Amino acid sequence: MADVATTTAADAGRLEALAERLDEAMARRAELDPLPRQVLNDALEAHGELHRDALTTIVTTLRADPRGKELLFALVDDPAVHMVLAMHGIIRTADPHALAEKALEGVRPGIASHGGDVKLVKVEDGIAFVQLEGACNGCSMAAVTMRNGVEKALVESVPGIRSVEVVPNPPPGTEAGATGHAADAPPEGTGWCRTFPLERFGVGTLEAMSLTPENGPAVEAIVVNTGGQLAAYVNSCAHQGMPLDNAIVDADACTLTCPWHGWSYDSTNGECLTAPGAQLEPLPLRIAEGHVWVRAGT
Repeated sequence: MADVATTTAADAGRLEALAERLDEAMARRAELDPLPRQVLNDALEAHGELHRDALTTIVTTLRADPRGKELLFALVDDPAVHMVLAMHGIIRTADPHALAEKALEGVRPGIASHGGDVKLVKVEDGIAFVQLEGACNGCSMAAVTMRNGVEKALVESVPGIRSVEVVPNPPPGTEAGATGHAADAPPEGTGWCRTFPLERFGVGTLEAMSLTPENGPAVEAIVVNTGGQLAAYVNSCAHQGMPLDNAIVDADACTLTCPWHGWSYDSTNGECLTAPGAQLEPLPLRIAEGHVWVRAGT
């Protein structure tokens, strides 16, 4: 199957310019008199519904066939296709928090070399709220440079982020940890594997592991904790089967994002938020004897 053409810098610039023109035109509707504005709104609504119905049919048909599904996943990687499908609500755009975490990975080595670190707290109304730790939390020139580097990375790399605000660090020992209730006995039935102690799975963490049940082959798995809710999945992105060991976890939005191509998932049920019909393969999970147990066999 032929690969989808790679988007060039010129293509990306043209797409951004078209998006800006569309935003400006939509914003200027408020300048019209009530009657023509209503006529335009009605036309746009009907136009949008027609295109959404047609695109939904195309996506559903492609998704129903293995060959079409493979092509659909490749098409979704194209920025123009992704934008149009997202505009009509057929797919969801990448989570800003996840994109910001990915951008910060590029500046963390430099910050670490000065004995510091940066933690993304949230992204809200175009503002990224971060906590600076260690040396970069002081008032030295190096600290100022680190803060400027964080702001530059986020504003230039993440669409929608306009500024960065540094918030105070929480008092020591107040960070949220993993929650759950331990049962008295391990789960009954075959295929269950005991993994790590419950306290290892703090909120916002993801652990990758290899599980070998007594009655079957080894299974590569991940366990993620968002909002205090644990979930286990086969360690394979639905896009190209790449491992999710270093997936970006957003505990507040309950999402995890593949570090390879940015596919985002609902971490509570494995539903893909980037491409319609894609899904992580779930694994049953229990808590017993102070440990997390995952069923990797039948």
